[in-house]
Amino acid sequence: MDEFELIRCFFERPFSPGIVSIGIGDDAAVLNPRPGRQSVVCTDTLVEGRHFLIGTSAHAIGWKCLAVNLSDLAAMGAEPIWATLALTLPEADPIWLKDFSTGFFELADATGVVLVGGDTTRGSCLTITVTVGGDVPMGQAIRRGGAHVGDTIWVSGFPGEAAASLRQRVSGQPEPERWCRHLDYPQPRLDLARQLRGQVHAMIDISDGLLQDMGHILKASQVGAVVEEARLPRHTQDGLKPLWEDVLCGGDDYELLWTAAEDCFWAGDVNLPLTRIGRVVAEPGLRVLGVDGQLQSVGMTTGYRHF
Repeated sequence: MDEFELIRCFFERPFSPGIVSIGIGDDAAVLNPRPGRQSVVCTDTLVEGRHFLIGTSAHAIGWKCLAVNLSDLAAMGAEPIWATLALTLPEADPIWLKDFSTGFFELADATGVVLVGGDTTRGSCLTITVTVGGDVPMGQAIRRGGAHVGDTIWVSGFPGEAAASLRQRVSGQPEPERWCRHLDYPQPRLDLARQLRGQVHAMIDISDGLLQDMGHILKASQVGAVVEEARLPRHTQDGLKPLWEDVLCGGDDYELLWTAAEDCFWAGDVNLPLTRIGRVVAEPGLRVLGVDGQLQSVGMTTGYRHF
């Protein structure tokens, strides 16, 4: 099949005009911004063998390529609206494309995202680039640079399970289903982000490791932090727990990490563990208080790095 047949078969869908006025079918999409709100846009590229293992199911890849972008919107407190998808394919395999588009649209439909355009091309390596757009009430976008001395540090869910799953998978060891889903089907924390908007001072999603992403907040805010190892959430599954290294340095979690005032109270029901793991301090740098009570400085680039 050619490029246009591929798009018609797997990615062109009817939609009800609203914020999106014109979608797939023209040279560009036309959007109608909502009054009193600011647009938020982000892009992520996933490369086979780098961001997912060769042999990962097409359904999981379709879900994940959208999820990692929606997680970035969540980190800003934004609500998703539209997406574009650019595919570089070694071949146009209809079975693979059907499974991929099914995974993509399952998450898109669950989060109200309309696919408004993109591109397809042939290349030697499977590469997927997704851009998502959303909006946020005027002046309410959550940034990395707002942490205050004395803030408490919080994290959602169970960071480290995706890294633990990958470690088990690469070594040929069995991985608990819970860990497997955390790696292949990350859940963008959009509902939680909506509740945190207006209450938190700084926020980021954990894509490259808790410590490294915490470091981005500290650098942008010009503060330091102490993270307490004993407070970090670790869930036992099938007799296994993620290693401390998984929790502190593993990537691909897409949980939210934020700072807030001491007296902040999370009243909403998000059916998700929210754990206080440390405190923002004036002294620059990132330190971890180990379970042995020893305080140690750690590098703020301890985690996944592309280069």
